[in-house]
Amino acid sequence: MWTSWWLWPLVAVCTADQFRDEAERIMRGTPVIDGHNDLPWQLLTSFNNQLLAPGANLTTLAHTHTNIPKLKAGLVGGQFWSAYTPCDTQNKDAVRRTLEQIDVVQRMCQLYPETFLCVTSSKGIRQAFQEGKVASLVGVEGGHSIDSSLGVLRALYHLGMRYLTLTHSCNTPWADNWLVDTGEDKAQSQGLSSFGQSVVKEMNRLGVMIDLAHVSVATMKAALQLSKAPVIFSHSSARRLCDHRRNVPDDVLELVNRTGSLVMVNFYNDYVSCGAEATLSQVADHLDHIKKVAGPGAVGFGGDFDGVSRLPEGLEDVSKYPDLVAELLRRQWTEAEVRGALAENLLRVFEAVEQASDHTQTPEEKPIALDQLEASCRTTYGYSGAPSLHRPLGPLLASLAPLLFSLCLL
Repeated sequence: MWTSWWLWPLVAVCTADQFRDEAERIMRGTPVIDGHNDLPWQLLTSFNNQLLAPGANLTTLAHTHTNIPKLKAGLVGGQFWSAYTPCDTQNKDAVRRTLEQIDVVQRMCQLYPETFLCVTSSKGIRQAFQEGKVASLVGVEGGHSIDSSLGVLRALYHLGMRYLTLTHSCNTPWADNWLVDTGEDKAQSQGLSSFGQSVVKEMNRLGVMIDLAHVSVATMKAALQLSKAPVIFSHSSARRLCDHRRNVPDDVLELVNRTGSLVMVNFYNDYVSCGAEATLSQVADHLDHIKKVAGPGAVGFGGDFDGVSRLPEGLEDVSKYPDLVAELLRRQWTEAEVRGALAENLLRVFEAVEQASDHTQTPEEKPIALDQLEASCRTTYGYSGAPSLHRPLGPLLASLAPLLFSLCLL
């Protein structure tokens, strides 16, 4: 009898090691692609995006959830870096701030070419896997970053943006955010306005993934129904397990299933447990629930590292991904399901978005109505009645008449 008491702890340790070893084996063949990391925001707030500043070295960077050694320990093979600018930049300098955050991601790849490979396609991600580098992509977090301009949307695509979150925690003039569902913000577009629909169509045409993290339920449903390609939630969890309005309700998860879309689970404690404390096991519960309702092809990881203040016990930084995968294996996820959650589900969605794109199609051109824009910090060139360099001919000739008459007298 006493022998059995000694054996049980040893069996538990050996089993844990077995699942951890199996997780690492799988991840060396299929490394994790994470949907959302805010390291670029930390680089802005701590170093004003000066990557050569003392303390900014990404190999030794301290006090962040992310640095190069942690990425390697976590077997991270792909990362959507967030080009984020807060809502208070809307109608001000949001576009400039977004460009600067895209620039810092590109400079990360230039400064650490042995670690990061900036890519813009699913093929590029696979190339980075083969080279043993972190495929680095840009996700723009918040529709206010395009300043209600289809031209800016297209320009950001050409600079490498491969997903756009339709809103952050504020409405745009064309899409409603999640705070509408709490009553803190008023609905302006009832989901998507007609211009918001044009944004979605243009994203489809370009090959930009539509990200529905941060949006209202009405916006989720409108975009899922309108988009001709699958969409993503780059960092959201399951509302059934935590009734936070940032999370995805079950009826939307059913739409995710029907459209072949993807929910990349957020690790922020407030979205995992609806409290200040959470555990790795509770994150796995969200993954289980999404797999149950939306299917195993609808699950991914969107940790929100370096963008949140509280993380679950056992998922304190990006090095902990193998522990989460070990927990899924312990819960009898198949190897195929695990590989899907790690990378293959995202690659499938990305490839579908690329296949649905059509650069030969005429771009969406109709601008947003002028009366839908806040005018305090913007000019109105191009709109009817706006100041123009092409002045009417009559007043111009009248102003020149005295000069012409004097020339005739010479």
